[in-house]
Amino acid sequence: MAAARVEIYTKMFCGYCHRAKRLLDSKGVNYVEFDITMNGAKRDEMIARAPGARTVPQIFIDDRPIGGSDDLALLDRQGKLDSLLGL
Repeated sequence: MAAARVEIYTKMFCGYCHRAKRLLDSKGVNYVEFDITMNGAKRDEMIARAPGARTVPQIFIDDRPIGGSDDLALLDRQGKLDSLLGL
């Protein structure tokens, strides 16, 4: 199974962002991070990809919106995250 493409939109000093990245790192997942702290265009992109999303992190696995840190952790607790990640 091929590894999934993981993208995460973050902001500086965001504890939830740090927690989500730590979970992904613990699984050895490579991800693309978009820091939207000072980048309005990337923020607009995030909102377009996940309508209604105004908070960070916003996580996408193979272009599927996952949600934030709590959503990612819930998928992991339910045993669903590894299969989404292609692990």
